[in-house]
Amino acid sequence: MATSRKEQARFAQMVGKLLRKVDELGYEVTFGEAWRPEWVAREYERQGIGKKNTFHTKRQAIDLNLFKDGVWLKTTDAHLPLGLYWESIGGTWGGRFRKPDGNHYSLGE
Repeated sequence: MATSRKEQARFAQMVGKLLRKVDELGYEVTFGEAWRPEWVAREYERQGIGKKNTFHTKRQAIDLNLFKDGVWLKTTDAHLPLGLYWESIGGTWGGRFRKPDGNHYSLGE
């Protein structure tokens, strides 16, 4: 079984590949949430706006804000080409969640 550090390193390498794909497809991204401290996760869960056991606290999830021609693409459908690519390299894409979260890319969720 891989250690947390090894999984975090693998995730970082995969994010690098995803960012190259972003560029290849002519998109731009900014980082949304890349890490969430556990105390914040607990507070989000308490308020009903997040979950405590998020992969963001493990440093194995990132949210990306996607742009094309300066326009912020907020829908899950807009992230589909990146989500499919992310899945092809072994990641879990939030667009497949019960409550879709298209800008969420994680490892092992």
